[in-house]
Amino acid sequence: MTSVTASEALSLIKHGTQEILLEDDLLKKLSTGKPLRIKAGFDPTAPDLHLGHTVLLNKLRQFQQLGHEVLFLIGDFTGMIGDPTGKNTTRPPLTRDAVIDNARSYESQIYKILEPEKTLVMFNSSWLGGMSAADLVQLAAKHTVARMLERDDFHKRYTGNQPIAIHEFLYPLLQGYDSVAMKADVELGGTDQKFNLLVGRELQKHYGQAPQVVITLPILEGLDGVQKMSKSLGNYIGIIDAPDDMFGKLMSISDMLMWRYLELLSFETATTLAAWRREVEQGANPRDIKVRLAMEIVARFHGQDAAAHANHSFIARFRKGETPGDMPEFQLAASPASDGLPITHVLRDAGLTPTTSDALRMIQQGAVRIDGERIDDRHLIIKSGGNHVIQVGKRRFARVLVH
Repeated sequence: MTSVTASEALSLIKHGTQEILLEDDLLKKLSTGKPLRIKAGFDPTAPDLHLGHTVLLNKLRQFQQLGHEVLFLIGDFTGMIGDPTGKNTTRPPLTRDAVIDNARSYESQIYKILEPEKTLVMFNSSWLGGMSAADLVQLAAKHTVARMLERDDFHKRYTGNQPIAIHEFLYPLLQGYDSVAMKADVELGGTDQKFNLLVGRELQKHYGQAPQVVITLPILEGLDGVQKMSKSLGNYIGIIDAPDDMFGKLMSISDMLMWRYLELLSFETATTLAAWRREVEQGANPRDIKVRLAMEIVARFHGQDAAAHANHSFIARFRKGETPGDMPEFQLAASPASDGLPITHVLRDAGLTPTTSDALRMIQQGAVRIDGERIDDRHLIIKSGGNHVIQVGKRRFARVLVH
């Protein structure tokens, strides 16, 4: 891939990105033919990487394949400050021990995606830890309070009369200074980091450097399909999850969310994904496409054999109903005038929910699965003759035969 032209490289890089600031600047940098320094920062707030992180990591790997060097920055210094990251409260700072433990875990996981020989792992305590009070004041003088209040979460808290600690204004400045210290040509981050990334671009100008290109990437929704994937929210798939767990979680996402995951996580071409959409539109079961996604992701982190075993295990557990072995069984009769029972009635009559209203609520929350697949259709009819394993939440199972 290193033999491609600058225009071809730009086209490859653009795919799957949210925004490039500025695209013309990136084309000029690519046209020099020199390896670029591609920065991405990670605050070690949690010890495990998840699939949401891999949206960015996959783009970093693409830069490596194009011949560029990745600067993987572990924010061990800034991690002890606490960035609100778009929330309306200050995030508690980490202890030094927690930062060190989490940083080691990150470092051990990134090479599941990145090429070690083209990756330089850096810690921002190397330069920020030696800053004097005078250095910090000089850095703060290069940005204004008015510009800080343009950041969305700061603005909302200020206008809502919610407190903003002074140290929170320092966070974007320190993150921006990382780009100066690292002489970054390009910095990648999620859309929620756009403000901080642009601060780095501005600070580089102040320090006489060519400003970095900022590339933002979409944020992957978690298993709930609503909030971003997050370990703290429990809606995540960890890249070190066991193969069976990873496969099962991917199979549990809604059919609509499946396309989002394919777009952001799959290495299949846009042409292939478009062909899969046509298959579904023409009557193919979305579950079959979901299996392809699950197989690809599990194989990426655990190998083809593990992916095949996870698939077989999933079929055994959910399609053949081999777990849990002691689940209750119900035979429910549909009325002669219909060819099945509404899912809400099935959930109630099988004792999985106390009422049909509770059944509707659980469906809306994404807590109902049939044969391992999450359902979101409140009007679904379970056809007569169907024999299914139905799950509500994590622990309520029943085998249901409608006749």
